[in-house]
Amino acid sequence: MHREEREIHLKTQMRRLIQISGCAAGVLALLLTSGCSTKKYVKSQTAPLIQHTNELDDQTATNNRNLKNLDEKTTAGIGKAQSSADSAQQNAQQASTASAAAQQHAQEAVNRADSLASVVSNLDSYKQVGAASVTFGFDKSVLTRKDKAQLDQLAGPLSSTKGYILEVTGGTDSIGSAEYNYALSQRRAEAVVQYLASKYNVPAHKFYLIGIGKDKEVAPNTTAEGRAKNRRVDIQVLSNMQQSGSTVSQLQSH
Repeated sequence: MHREEREIHLKTQMRRLIQISGCAAGVLALLLTSGCSTKKYVKSQTAPLIQHTNELDDQTATNNRNLKNLDEKTTAGIGKAQSSADSAQQNAQQASTASAAAQQHAQEAVNRADSLASVVSNLDSYKQVGAASVTFGFDKSVLTRKDKAQLDQLAGPLSSTKGYILEVTGGTDSIGSAEYNYALSQRRAEAVVQYLASKYNVPAHKFYLIGIGKDKEVAPNTTAEGRAKNRRVDIQVLSNMQQSGSTVSQLQSH
């Protein structure tokens, strides 16, 4: 009888174990099912957030690139504007310098004209013993072959001329500004001086240059012929000493 009770007790324990195992399996299955569902739910909820975050990152990167490009373009634009401003300022300075130089040439022409009377003592005792005139092309200051031939005729007798000075007066027509024409007339007078000094060894102190620009016309500037005559350099040979008759006639004949 005792053996039967033990068997009944064992069977009862087995049934309980089976029931407990079944419950445990069910709970485990439930937990696994619930875990999967939770992961799917979390994934479904977080996926849009991750996508939105990625989109924000992409947009931020795009904005940064756009800002960088804008900054580079702005910097380039500022640099170009600064360069243009510097160029404009440089041109203005050059124009101002050119204007000042032209005014200086004009003043030098006046000073040189005045110096003839102030430097040469007793100017009234000087008499003209020879003269010549050469003309130039429009806006030119280069001597032609014909011009040089005329200067050769004038300068030939100078070696036998006593106590002479050369008054060289450059002129222009009326076209152009006064400042430009002062400088042009000066260049024309200097071309004559350089030729006579280099070829005939005329000392520098013998020359008195006067650049009068368009201030004194020898012919009307209303015609082409008149303007051509005004584009000139007049050379006078002045002496304060008595010359021999042959020398004076030679100089005055030219």
